[in-house]
Formats: sequence, C-alpha cells, structure tokens
Amino acid sequence: MSNNIHITDLARPVLSEVQQAAVDYGKTLNVDLSRDSILGEAEQKTGLADWGPMDFLERLDLLCDEWNSDSGLNGIGRLSLRNKLVQHACSRLLIQNEFNQHPDIHDVAIEKPIIVAGLPRSGTTHLLNLMAADSRLRSLPLWESYEPVPMPGEGLLADGTDPRFQRCAQAWQTSQMMVPLLAAMHPMNPEHIHEELELMGPNFGSYNYEWLSFSPRWRDHYYAEDQTYQYEYMRDVLKLLTWQQRETDRPSRWVLKCPQHLEQLPVLQKVFPDATIAITHRDPVAVIQSAITMLAYGQRLNRDRVLTAELLEYWTDRIKHLLSACTRDRHKLPDAQTIDVPFNQLINDDVGMVEKIYARAGLEMTTQSRQQLSDFVDQHQGSYGRVIYDLKGQFGIEPEELRQQFDFYFAAFPSLNT
Repeated sequence: MSNNIHITDLARPVLSEVQQAAVDYGKTLNVDLSRDSILGEAEQKTGLADWGPMDFLERLDLLCDEWNSDSGLNGIGRLSLRNKLVQHACSRLLIQNEFNQHPDIHDVAIEKPIIVAGLPRSGTTHLLNLMAADSRLRSLPLWESYEPVPMPGEGLLADGTDPRFQRCAQAWQTSQMMVPLLAAMHPMNPEHIHEELELMGPNFGSYNYEWLSFSPRWRDHYYAEDQTYQYEYMRDVLKLLTWQQRETDRPSRWVLKCPQHLEQLPVLQKVFPDATIAITHRDPVAVIQSAITMLAYGQRLNRDRVLTAELLEYWTDRIKHLLSACTRDRHKLPDAQTIDVPFNQLINDDVGMVEKIYARAGLEMTTQSRQQLSDFVDQHQGSYGRVIYDLKGQFGIEPEELRQQFDFYFAAFPSLNT
C-alpha cells in the first residue's frame, strides 16, 4: 500500500465534521487580543507580577495590533494566537522569578554547544533529533521548550509524568484530530526535539511569530533590530534549564538548531563563541513548496480563506532573505568550528554526517553513540507518510521558474545543491 499523501483540497478545503465544528465554534468567540488581557491572565495564572525589563511591551503591542488588524483570521485563529502569547507571558513571569530567586543561574556556562543552522524543511529537524539520540548531549524536547519552568506548586502527576508533558501531549492529540496530515509534514509530539527559538518567546522575540500567522509588520520590526539581546535571553534560559538539572546525571553539552540562525550567524557566533555550527543546504524550491504547503494546510482552520498566492510570495522572499544573509556571512565563521551539510549527503548517510560534525566539535563517535543514532534511524522511518507536493498545480508556478530566483545561492555554494 502506498504511503504517499496527496492533498487535493489545499486551496479550497473540504472540512471534516470535526474541523467544521471547530470553525463554527470559533464564530461564537470574542477573543481579546490586547496587552492588558494577556498580561492580566498570565499574572492570574502564575500568581506573579515581576516582568523584568519592560521593553518587551513594544513587541507585544506590535503583535497584538497586527493580528487584530488581520480581518482574515477567524475565531479559532485568533484564539490560537492569543493562547500562544499567554503561554509566553506566563513563561516570562516564571523565568524572571527563577532569576530573582537564584541569581547563580547566570554563573552557569553553556559550553561548546553543537548548533544546526539551515533552511526550514532542509533536514535540520532530522539532524537535530538524530544527534539528540546521543545520550551524551542535552537537547530541548518540545514540552520543555513550551514551558521551561513549572507552574508554582505544580508537582509530578501520580504516575510520575510532568504536567507540562501531559499538556503538550494533549495539544498534540488535538492537533492530530484537527489537522491530521500535519504529522507527515512536521511532527509535534511532546518528546520531539524542538528549536531553541521557542525560548525567545518569553521575551517576545524571534521569527517564530511569522510561522504562526501572516505577519509582515513583525518581520520588518525583527529585521530592523540587532538580535543580540534576544540570543542572550535565549542563552540565559538555556542556563536556567541546565541549572534545573544540576543534581542529576543529565548531560550539560547542548545540541540545538534553528533556521533563523542562517540570517543571524554573526550574532549566533558572538553569543556562543565556542559553538560548532553545522549548516544544512537544500534546493530552496523543495524547501519553499514544503513550507507553504504545510502553512496552507493549517489555514483551513484559522483563516476564512487559504492564502496560497500570498504564502508563495511571502515565503519565497523570506527564504531569499535567509539565504542572502547566509551567503554574506558564512565566511565570517571560523573554519574549525563550522561544517556544511548538503541535504543529499545527510539523507544518504546521516550517521556518517553526524560523525563528521562530531569531529569538528571534538566529540568522539563511540560504539554506544553510533548504536544510539542507528537505533533512532531505524525507529523513525516515515511513520506518518509522505506528502506529495504540487507547486504548479497548487501555487501556480513552475519549480524551475522559482529556482531561477536563487541563482545567487547556487553560485555561492556550487557543490552543495546538486
């Protein structure tokens, strides 16, 4: 039986009974996307009120204003965005409280992390999760990235489960019910190793908000700022997470990844000067068609109309910005701490590629670690199916026509994109 998935109703969704019920429910909602509402709910939930530096308010206000101005968002879309902002606001209060009570957190060193940078949908997720299978490395599971600090007074459940894990698992179950094909494009189960950009969320930063909703004003604000302070905030939350495990045998050397790093390489190297950085490379057309298909599929629940043309234009430009920055800044990184990872080489021999990355990072590939990586590969062989993309049919552009816009990237990395 074929495991291929063809989405035949991408632009004009045919909703299931469950999806239609959710959209109808959204029509009954009056979602308050305002600063005061979000901050007030976070203070009520946590019992805390010290926000730390208040410069984040400008960024929160921008997000609220942009999303309030988006008439195409439906009730479910607005509720989802508000829930994300409340989650980030709660985490900010909890993180600040930990910093206040334990200033020695800042003494923790994040030493020699291994960081993956590369286009979204270019193998970064697989590479990260593969290295995270090595028990010598510390990684960030999705549930912990969403809630880095437990709620006050919240202990483990009777069966030993962390309530944060349970909440993330329940959200994933709901997601699989509402948008079942998402698992084939981007699994988000609670143990899935996630991007550290989520740790910038409590500081209301990163390009992550662009993935949540159509946000060109947020993009422009992000472009205009030096992102060093956001990376320093993220680093400090990594210190907090390391400090939380100080009395366990959990490793302290981090393996991380985020596509945003492609356009922030000098900042990344400044904040993590002893990091080994692995940069993945893939045909941008494959990346774009994957990304916009995933986003268009999700819009059946959160928008009144699926924005296929807008998604193509926005994310073509966005990927171009990421690759232009990478082309400009790649040579600025120390050769001894950097390695390029062509997608085809990664797919053909992923464990072998990890061994090359380890060599740059000064980490031996032991018999045990090789076995752990091989076991991970064996256990994750396309269990959710494979989406078949149709760039011309669904978005109205020939792949070769789109590919021509990235000649500058192919010229800069001629041996990496064949």
